[in-house]
Amino acid sequence: MTRQATLLKWVPGIFVLLWATGFIGAKYGLPYAEPFTLLSIRMYLTLAVFLTLAGIFRARWPDRRGMLHSLLVGTLVHAAYLGGVFSAIGAGMSAGLVALLVGLQPILTAVLVWGWLGHSLRLLQAFGLLLGLLGVGLVLLPEDGATQNLAYGLSALPAALIALFGISLGTLYQKRFCQGIPLLTGTFFQYLAATLLLTLLAFAFETRQVDWQPQLVLTILWLVFGLSLSAILLLMLMIREGESAKVASYFYLTPPVTAVMAWLLFGETLTLADISGILLTATGVYLVVRRQAADGGRAKQ
Repeated sequence: MTRQATLLKWVPGIFVLLWATGFIGAKYGLPYAEPFTLLSIRMYLTLAVFLTLAGIFRARWPDRRGMLHSLLVGTLVHAAYLGGVFSAIGAGMSAGLVALLVGLQPILTAVLVWGWLGHSLRLLQAFGLLLGLLGVGLVLLPEDGATQNLAYGLSALPAALIALFGISLGTLYQKRFCQGIPLLTGTFFQYLAATLLLTLLAFAFETRQVDWQPQLVLTILWLVFGLSLSAILLLMLMIREGESAKVASYFYLTPPVTAVMAWLLFGETLTLADISGILLTATGVYLVVRRQAADGGRAKQ
């Protein structure tokens, strides 16, 4: 195994750990700023970071076609997904329920892959996807009050569904049309599209008032460097190197890992259903990844 292959092997695990902090970051930051306002601040800082990195590494800029593709990906992956998630949580839907709905992405991605990219999905892979979804449900659906929580969050359901379709369509579009686009500068244009759209939404629907508490500042810094920089670059790398359904399967791990983080950071208890859901989710991801790894190995022989 080459050094590059060894490093790539660790990418999914690091990505899951980083991605799982997104819901925690939203929980910490939204009491001090409205969703689109908070995201707009994050995007402007992220643009500055990527522009600086592009200059330092003298990154090649995409042509007009690559720029347009990147702008569309940014609209879906960043503006629609992040805007939907933060709006749903800000509207009162629990972070767990938002994560559960967005956790449907692998199922939606698999359906879209069949019709769009022409990839085949083996029976064992389909079973793994369904098993992972069951695991997510066990972790995130509380035993008591689930119906009450669901009813309370119905007003935020459209935002959560926008997030689900945004990340699903965005990752597929990135895989099909953005393969030759430089990673740093292509991602810069993705964030440029998201910045413009989120700023318009903030001016159209929010007061744009911000309570600059230390907790908000730390949250924004983490969202910029931990999520917008590190996690997104890892996501784009995985999309470029792997199959769409395989990459989507990693999102199954986000809600269980978030539950474990909440247990470690906030002392929230893990029930038997939670632990069972984590094991089912991990098994489902393993079935999807193992099947595709085996297919990829035979294809190279």
